[in-house]
Parts: sequence; C-alpha cells; structure tokens
Amino acid sequence: MTEISNETRFLHSIEMGLGAWQWGDRILWGYGRGYTDDDLRAAFQASLTAGIRFIDTAEIYGTGRSEQLLGRFLKETEQPVLVATKFFPMPWRLTKHSVLRALKGSLERMGVETVDLYQIHFPSPLLSPESMMDGMAECIEKGWARTVGVSNFGQKRMLRAYSALAQHNIPLASNQVQYSLLSRQPEKNGTLARCKELGIRLIAYSPLEKGLLTGKYSPENPPPGPRATQYAGLLPKIAPILKLMTEVGQDHGGKTNGQVALNWLICKGALPIPGAKNAAQALENAGGLGWRLSDEEVAKLDEASDPFSPA
Repeated sequence: MTEISNETRFLHSIEMGLGAWQWGDRILWGYGRGYTDDDLRAAFQASLTAGIRFIDTAEIYGTGRSEQLLGRFLKETEQPVLVATKFFPMPWRLTKHSVLRALKGSLERMGVETVDLYQIHFPSPLLSPESMMDGMAECIEKGWARTVGVSNFGQKRMLRAYSALAQHNIPLASNQVQYSLLSRQPEKNGTLARCKELGIRLIAYSPLEKGLLTGKYSPENPPPGPRATQYAGLLPKIAPILKLMTEVGQDHGGKTNGQVALNWLICKGALPIPGAKNAAQALENAGGLGWRLSDEEVAKLDEASDPFSPA
C-alpha cells in the first residue's frame, strides 16, 4: 500500500463533508422553490458547528451560483473551511490552459485565492487525462490549488491521471464517484480497493441516493422533479433494506436511516459528502458521525443491498 503523501493527508482525516450540488440548482433540486439562500446559509453554518468543514462544489452547479453562494458564506465566518471545486470539461475546452482559466473563474466567484482540492468533474472524450493533469499541475505550481483530484473516473483513467501527475511529483488526492448502499459499483469493480492501495481518497457523492436512503420516499410518495422518473423502478424494491436500516439504527440509540447509510460508507473507508438544503438536514447528516456500525451490521447491510449493485 502506498504511503499517504503529506500534501493529501488532510483529506484522509476527514470523515464527512458537505456537498453543495443543491445550492443554486433549479432543475434537479428545485432551488428557489422549496428552499432559499437563507436556508442554505443555515445549512452551511450548522455543518460548521457540527464539525463538518469540508465543502464540495463545482463550477457547473447552478451554473456558478453554488460557488458564489459558498464565497458569500465563507466571508461571513471566521472558522477555517476546506473548499473543493471542479473543472467541467465542456466540448470547447481543448487544452490544458482551459483548466487554468476555469479555476481562475471559480476562484473569482468564491472570492478566494486558492482551493484545497481541485477536481476534474468528468473524463473528457476530447481532452486526455494527461493534458488535464498537466493543467492541474500548473494550478498547483501557481498556488491556486493545494491538491488535485478526479471525479467519475474508472480505474484505467484514474491510473492514467495518477501516472501523469507523478511526472510532476504531485500525488492524485482523490476520486469522487457515486457510492451508496444502492450504488456499490466502486466497491464491486475494485475502484475503492485501488484507491486505498494508492493512497487516493475515495469521495462518495449521492451517499443518500438523492434522498431514497432517508426513507422519506415511497412509490406512493415519490421525490419531486426528475428524481421521480429516475427512481420509479427502484422505489418499490427498497422497502426491505429501509426496514433493516431502521432496525440497525434502533440498536444505536435511534439513529435514522440516513445516518446509518452515511456511517456505512465511513466504515467502508469512503468520505461521504451528503447535501443539505437547510440546517435540519445538515444536523441530520452530522448524526452519521461519532459512532460505528459493527462488522456484523455492515455485513447484513451488504447482503441486503447486494441485489441493487450486482458484481
């Protein structure tokens, strides 16, 4: 196993972060209808109070609105916050210089001089991992980013990024992928194991499967917006795993389904970044910290969730 580098060590000490996908996103999340900027400010403050200081955003979230809101909230607190954002490889971004220009825009929107983690949001069919990593290396050299990572990269592309950065003596800090009890592909396809082997932090987005694992949705009460269609086939099948999660939570003093789902990811060695639209959701997420499922409970949850992510 590769020893974790000093530059990326801070990421491995974080157990949970806050995802800012919902900040400014009207299409999927309904920003401006069910929640306001004040709600998001309260979610941010509640997270910091609960000890969650790692915030993950992206230039594409709310077409820049998420970064602007985060920048505004950062100015209102004196607490240290670790900031992560992402480069979106749009089709017209064809050179490594696109990476630098995009990060400059993100820094301006947030009103900061550097980010703690800069990530490639998706692989690009037009820009090779090597070219993107050359751009990322320049971001580090300029002091605009402390560490660099990737997102939605399979093992082959992740290893290409890892090797390309090694040419610059820079470690690949992270790979952010969808990972939850209902989406266990990173675990089953070997990505999680390879990350651990190479000292790369696996960051789990959609750790609550866009709200399905909280137990608040059912076939009779589907989630609003596009999620209703996305999960129409899945909702009728998840009652048994939700029931098991409730039972497990009861054995830990009444932990909620969402808290069990987040703790399961922490036990797997991943860093979950659940979103929060308000203070109540932020505090609910924070309840996934400070305790541990037993190995036996993890195994039971694995067994119950196996059918949803076949090997």
